[in-house]
Amino acid sequence: MTRLAEHLSIGQVAERSGVPHTALRFYEEKGLISSERSAGNQRRYARSVLRRIAFIRAAQRVGLSLEDISASLATLPEDHAPTKADWARLSRDWQQELDARIDALQRLRDRLTGCVGCGCLSLRSCALYNNDDQLARFGPGASKLRPALEGGI
Repeated sequence: MTRLAEHLSIGQVAERSGVPHTALRFYEEKGLISSERSAGNQRRYARSVLRRIAFIRAAQRVGLSLEDISASLATLPEDHAPTKADWARLSRDWQQELDARIDALQRLRDRLTGCVGCGCLSLRSCALYNNDDQLARFGPGASKLRPALEGGI
């Protein structure tokens, strides 16, 4: 049986994760992942970095900022792969944020469906129309498109 290498080169990590070298260097610069240097000054990553990268990519796909991702990763162990309990905790922590994003996307989808192609020829029936700025009391921006948790109507 072949023993797996303890550490991976940047090329191996890029190949295994599907993330370009440049992104790996960027993640490292931002403190999202870390590496050690070999005697020849080459980056060497612990195998557990693959899970961290998968987590980063998944979080980016759902629209979380690098700051949010970084804050979450800071709560995970750096010296070994996170446990199932670690992932469950992060999932619970993000539940409200993800629910708000889902709500915002559903509002956008439902309210824009009627607008596509209408050219706003009927402002009386437009779901987004703000006659005489009546919605100003709900704050700046498109309050009808904000998630309910953020005061959307």
